[in-house]
Amino acid sequence: MLKKYWQVAKPGIVIGNLISLAGGFFLASKGSIDLMLFFYTAFGVSLIVASGCVFNNFIDRDIDTLMERTRDRVLVQGLISPRVALVYASVLGLLGTFVLLYGTNIIDVTVVLVGFIIYVGVYSLSMKRHSVHGTLIGSLAGAMPPVVGYCAVSNQFDLGAAILLLIFSIWQMPHSYAIAIFRFNDYRAASIPVLPVAKTIQSAKHQILLYLIAFNLATPLLYLTGYTGVWYLIITSAFGLYWLYIAWAGLKTKEDTAWAKKVFFVSILIVMVQSLMMSVDAVG
Repeated sequence: MLKKYWQVAKPGIVIGNLISLAGGFFLASKGSIDLMLFFYTAFGVSLIVASGCVFNNFIDRDIDTLMERTRDRVLVQGLISPRVALVYASVLGLLGTFVLLYGTNIIDVTVVLVGFIIYVGVYSLSMKRHSVHGTLIGSLAGAMPPVVGYCAVSNQFDLGAAILLLIFSIWQMPHSYAIAIFRFNDYRAASIPVLPVAKTIQSAKHQILLYLIAFNLATPLLYLTGYTGVWYLIITSAFGLYWLYIAWAGLKTKEDTAWAKKVFFVSILIVMVQSLMMSVDAVG
């Protein structure tokens, strides 16, 4: 019985967000870690991310029936009613907000809620279905977890928080465009105007390359502004350049699906390396 409630909250997405949240938290901690603060931050954000995922499933239940990868989702199958899903999403969101209010600070809560409003209110309800720029708007929400982790410790939105928002927003774009390419048929069936569908796969490849150039320029900013050490610079730059090489090689490949899956899986590796190096090589 509980499995359906677990599935509709998309635990994989929640866990993925916690990885980058931890990177931002440990970056700001600079080796002095408050475990209770980390618990409240991680728990509160997990509840709010889960809330956003349930709201997204509620909003997308009509187009989910059209896509092969989403036809088995809980709301599509009728395992949870739309009304129950709305109540469940609201409870998760309110509980997460109270946890953050109690255990962190108002800056943190504000950042989380801005991300939530962008994801649910702007992206899911409107931009995703009506604009090719929906991916860009969604990237802002997807970049919030490391910023939230950082602000929980720093209690301010400073240069470090701004750099994290920049890096992870840029990261979202090639990651998302890669998904749109290897899920091209699904997005086309649901008439979702992601770039490969609205324009061409080749145009999406060029955008991936441009965003990865920007990513490689943005990543060193944490080192150049004194937030991390040289090992962060060396390792993240090496992985970033490898990701860029894969994107460049994809301009000539005919195996678009296989190539896009490789870009996607490397993007997951990149965010893990980025978060790890921010954590272990933060400058005190």
